[in-house]
Amino acid sequence: MPDTKPDRPEPYPAEKARGGEIILRKRWQRIVFFGALAVAVLLGLLLSLWGR
Repeated sequence: MPDTKPDRPEPYPAEKARGGEIILRKRWQRIVFFGALAVAVLLGLLLSLWGR
Protein backbone atom coordinates (compact mmCIF):
# COMPACT_ATOMS: atom_id res chain seq x y z
CA MET A 1 0.00 0.00 0.00
CA PRO A 2 1.56 3.33 -1.04
CA ASP A 3 2.17 6.03 1.51
CA THR A 4 -0.36 8.81 0.88
CA LYS A 5 1.10 11.07 3.54
CA PRO A 6 2.73 14.21 2.06
CA ASP A 7 6.46 14.69 2.59
CA ARG A 8 6.02 18.12 4.16
CA PRO A 9 3.17 19.44 6.28
CA GLU A 10 0.91 22.11 4.85
CA PRO A 11 2.21 25.64 5.46
CA TYR A 12 0.74 27.58 8.36
CA PRO A 13 -1.52 30.40 7.12
CA ALA A 14 -0.03 33.90 7.40
CA GLU A 15 -3.24 35.24 8.95
CA LYS A 16 -2.75 32.97 11.94
CA ALA A 17 1.01 33.38 12.19
CA ARG A 18 1.25 37.16 12.27
CA GLY A 19 2.02 38.82 15.56
CA GLY A 20 -0.58 40.42 17.73
CA GLU A 21 -0.76 43.91 19.05
CA ILE A 22 0.55 44.97 22.42
CA ILE A 23 -2.31 46.05 24.65
CA LEU A 24 -1.26 48.05 27.70
CA ARG A 25 -4.46 49.04 29.45
CA LYS A 26 -3.21 49.85 32.91
CA ARG A 27 -0.68 52.48 33.89
CA TRP A 28 1.64 50.03 35.62
CA GLN A 29 1.72 47.85 32.47
CA ARG A 30 2.88 50.84 30.39
CA ILE A 31 5.50 51.78 32.98
CA VAL A 32 6.92 48.25 33.10
CA PHE A 33 6.88 47.85 29.30
CA PHE A 34 8.54 51.17 28.47
CA GLY A 35 10.92 50.88 31.41
CA ALA A 36 12.14 47.50 30.19
CA LEU A 37 12.41 48.89 26.66
CA ALA A 38 14.50 51.81 27.92
CA VAL A 39 16.75 49.47 29.92
CA ALA A 40 17.32 47.31 26.84
CA VAL A 41 18.24 50.34 24.72
CA LEU A 42 20.56 51.76 27.39
CA LEU A 43 22.20 48.38 27.90
CA GLY A 44 22.79 48.09 24.16
CA LEU A 45 24.33 51.58 24.04
CA LEU A 46 26.53 50.92 27.05
CA LEU A 47 27.76 47.60 25.67
CA SER A 48 28.51 49.13 22.28
CA LEU A 49 30.46 51.99 23.88
CA TRP A 50 32.27 49.67 26.30
CA GLY A 51 33.40 47.44 23.43
CA ARG A 52 35.29 50.24 21.67
